[in-house]
Amino acid sequence: MKLTLRVWRQKNADAPGAMSTYEVDGISSDMSFLEMLDTLNEQLILEGEDPVAFDHDCREGICGACSLVINGDAHGPERTTTCQLHMRSFKDGDSIDIEPWRASAFPVVKDLVVDRSSFDRVIQAGGYITAPTGTAPEAHAAPVPKPDADYAFEHAECIGCGACVAACPNGSAMLFTSAKVNHLNVLPQGSPERESRVLDMVATMDEEGFGGCTLTGECATACPKGIPLTSITQMNKEWLRATGKSGRG
Repeated sequence: MKLTLRVWRQKNADAPGAMSTYEVDGISSDMSFLEMLDTLNEQLILEGEDPVAFDHDCREGICGACSLVINGDAHGPERTTTCQLHMRSFKDGDSIDIEPWRASAFPVVKDLVVDRSSFDRVIQAGGYITAPTGTAPEAHAAPVPKPDADYAFEHAECIGCGACVAACPNGSAMLFTSAKVNHLNVLPQGSPERESRVLDMVATMDEEGFGGCTLTGECATACPKGIPLTSITQMNKEWLRATGKSGRG
């Protein structure tokens, strides 16, 4: 396959960025999207140019690091992570636009790499429990009803990639935050602090500069792990219970 790539290049967070065009040839349909970028970088290095910076780690769809907007879609045309997107999803001669996440809470570090430490701070605000309890208890020491366990596992699948923020027209992090809140709050170990947790995590999310949620549903559509939109509804219920208020938008 021969492809035309239009890639966002930006030296650092303070420098202006622009799209640069590159031609790559000999791309196999069996390559992953990141392997295709590796091929591009090998070509750039041989030509004496600066390779394109992009984030990656496990390349197994687990860590969520490989976050790119491809032809306007978070992670590309398939509902998967970028590292699990294969070039058979494209055709010979295609032009592909490759950009970083676009959100004020995710500032560009370089080229396609963004700083997602705001997600870390949201998680840190919720914690798990504040009381030290010593070593980990036996796995079955605290019985969990199966519906609750299934619900917790469903939300624990969130890998924090940020596709929900990138896809949201408002740059909202409600799907990510709700996944973390619901995962912890439904379990008996996390229940005692469920009210302070949701208040702290939502407040931190707002402080980090994420936009407001209008339930357009783009976040759930883009989520590679299938976190449902109802997760946000449940977190809103938790927030209302904790504040005694109504009408959060």
